[in-house]
Amino acid sequence: MSRKTSFFRLFIGLGALASCGAVMIFAAAFLYISPKLPSVEALRDIQLQTPLRIYSADGKLLGEFGEKRRSPISFQEVPELFIKAFLAAEDDRFYVHHGVDVTSLLRAASQLITSGSIQSGGSTITMQVAKNYFLSQERTFTRKFTEIFLAIEIERALSKGDILELYLNKIFLGNHAYGIEAAAQVYYGKPIRELNLAQMAMIAGLPKAPSAYNPVANPNRAKVRRNWILGRMLSLGYITQNDYQAAIVEPISAKAYGTQLDVDAPYVSEMVRLHMLSTYGQTAYEDGYTVITTVDSHLQQVANHALLDGVVEYDTRHGYRGPERHWNLSKDIDEEQRQRLSQKLEEVGSIGAWYPALVIAVAEQSATVLLATGQQTTLDWEHGLKGTVRYISEDRVSYAPETAGDLLKIGDVIRLRMSNDEPRHWELSQLPKIQGALVSLNADSGAIISLVGGYDYQKSAFNRVTQAERQPGSNFKPFIYTAALDNGFTPATIINDAPIVFDDAGLGNTWRPSNDNGTFNGPMRLRKALYMSRNLVSIRVLRDLGIGKAIDYVARFGFDPNKLPRDLSLALGSHSLTPLDIVTGYAVFANGGYKVKPFLIDRIIDRDGNTLYRAEPEIVCRSCGNDNDDDDINNTHHSIEADSLDDIINRGDEVVHANYAERVLNEEVAFLIDSILQDVITRGTGRKALVLNRSDAAGKTGTTNGPTDAWFSGYSGGVVTSTWVGFDQNHNLGRREYGGSVALPIWIDYMKEALKNKPVRHLKQPDSIISVRIDPDTGNLAHPGQANAIFEFFRSDNAPNEGFNQPQSPYGGSAGDDPIEIF
Repeated sequence: MSRKTSFFRLFIGLGALASCGAVMIFAAAFLYISPKLPSVEALRDIQLQTPLRIYSADGKLLGEFGEKRRSPISFQEVPELFIKAFLAAEDDRFYVHHGVDVTSLLRAASQLITSGSIQSGGSTITMQVAKNYFLSQERTFTRKFTEIFLAIEIERALSKGDILELYLNKIFLGNHAYGIEAAAQVYYGKPIRELNLAQMAMIAGLPKAPSAYNPVANPNRAKVRRNWILGRMLSLGYITQNDYQAAIVEPISAKAYGTQLDVDAPYVSEMVRLHMLSTYGQTAYEDGYTVITTVDSHLQQVANHALLDGVVEYDTRHGYRGPERHWNLSKDIDEEQRQRLSQKLEEVGSIGAWYPALVIAVAEQSATVLLATGQQTTLDWEHGLKGTVRYISEDRVSYAPETAGDLLKIGDVIRLRMSNDEPRHWELSQLPKIQGALVSLNADSGAIISLVGGYDYQKSAFNRVTQAERQPGSNFKPFIYTAALDNGFTPATIINDAPIVFDDAGLGNTWRPSNDNGTFNGPMRLRKALYMSRNLVSIRVLRDLGIGKAIDYVARFGFDPNKLPRDLSLALGSHSLTPLDIVTGYAVFANGGYKVKPFLIDRIIDRDGNTLYRAEPEIVCRSCGNDNDDDDINNTHHSIEADSLDDIINRGDEVVHANYAERVLNEEVAFLIDSILQDVITRGTGRKALVLNRSDAAGKTGTTNGPTDAWFSGYSGGVVTSTWVGFDQNHNLGRREYGGSVALPIWIDYMKEALKNKPVRHLKQPDSIISVRIDPDTGNLAHPGQANAIFEFFRSDNAPNEGFNQPQSPYGGSAGDDPIEIF
């Protein structure tokens, strides 16, 4: 036997021995690890961490909460070219191997030896699924063997399509994006079906090193990786030469996109988030819940703009307060300094519609400012400076400036806001210190249509609709007057509008209430006293009615009687309520006397489309009587079992159990107070609302001492809305500011849109209500032919007639009788 033959036999023997050893090691590893392997069947029912998503009633995204951005999709929804990009990058033999690819492992080892790095991974996609779903990131032989065995089991249990679906939905792709659909939204702001070939290849290159190949943070490295993948796709025959050439010249178009919300409703979203957190705990952020709210997306946007415009209008007429800060600048600013200053402005940051700018030059009637973008622009006299007055106090402003230097100095850090009028241009502005709130309900169900808790959530997350307890002032008077109308008073009852003084320790010893304008009108009808908002009449009404009786009565509107003051200041709204409290009370006036409860969440749906919660509000049914029978009616608050958001939103009405709202005002009293509140619009403190041209519009202004709070609450066409404006620190608004000047314009701007296409809706006049001609000065029956006679509504049992004149309040009398009462 030759020496060469002996060496060959030795080599074969050693190879066989090594193979046997490898098989024994593999078998031993399998016997050791196999009992500890998790069940692959669990992958069939795997629950991916998916964020909480909040939608409007019409399916617009309002908010998203969760650390991991993920939008799971099915294998069928993934473009074929996208799948090929991932196969080229990660596992081009995916459809050939059975979970483990020896060829790929050897190729990866070869790349490591020849180039010092691995371009294509040694792990198959199936092995990555095993690691991502079952294993940790530790690097040990035990974990690697476990990964291999699991991959083999996964291939036996699942189809290739199922495995790819699990992989494409689970992988981390940087910037909190998990899965390819989330990555498409994060880097390109659009769904995967709209990506081009270069963008697909870019995302396919991320699994290997999401940070190193991040196209936003490291665009050059990301481009190299993208082009390598495109080259692999070409060599594998996935794309043509033309496709390849077109894709590699594509510029890097990725940038960091936040969650793309359809509607700005942060206060609504935060209310829902807190509810979900208290109900489901931390899993609320991970279990893929969908919450459908009652919010109308269009009216929510209208509410945002109406409140913002109202706040800015108030802030503008009270004058420019000066720069936010001042930086000392050198005479000449070179390019390096310009970049540094732009960076500082970037750090100052924009808030809502207000952008920081630095004044770098001031001319006679213009100023040059530097923006955070590094660009500069000019504020000219006609578009941004002329007519801008300076703030002196809440009651005083300066004369209009004569030059730009009267307003601005070099080094001033100011705020700019883009104008609404054409041509659009930058205007000198400032962050308003005043705040506001708006909340609007469907009066027949209590569903919250829109809610804005402040003019900018970024500036203040404090929700003034639900958290700000403020004095409602005259906005509360209708509740006291309603109690009076239900206890013997009529719209024509005469009450004296005259000075009154109280010695009461509970009211600060001597209390001298007055009307807002300091005048007194003498005896006047209750109707006129309310639409003219006469404080002294309101106090006398409450005193005659009785404080205890009044408090017990107004509780039916939803107010907590334990929080109401047991003194006569109750008549002037001296207690603290939230805008949501007030609008809930006004809903009773708007719907004809029924108590509804405000609600925001219509449905909560799990990741599988099952309805976990459905609102069942107590709704107004005027034809159902008061017996709350168990009839079923068609209702928009219905059960949903659907596969997609479109199905959830567009599903037809189902028949569900109806809960009827309780009637808390009889129809006579509801009709009378509605009639008086309509007069607030037609001839009282709310006359600005006549621009709505709605005969059913009704409401009431409210202004507190100072004044510190301005309100308007009102309704029309089944929509009830409250607006509030004031300072969080309770500063004075200015002596010329009232609910009618600050809050009412916001209400009008919102209701103009909210009432579009809504028919006029008047309460039906009850048979027991009659109209009688009366003397407007006495409230008694008018004489035949009396020229100044007016018609007034009465309940038939207390209307004036030939033998019965309208009773006066016990504290009434003529204007000359005891003009100052002291108690």
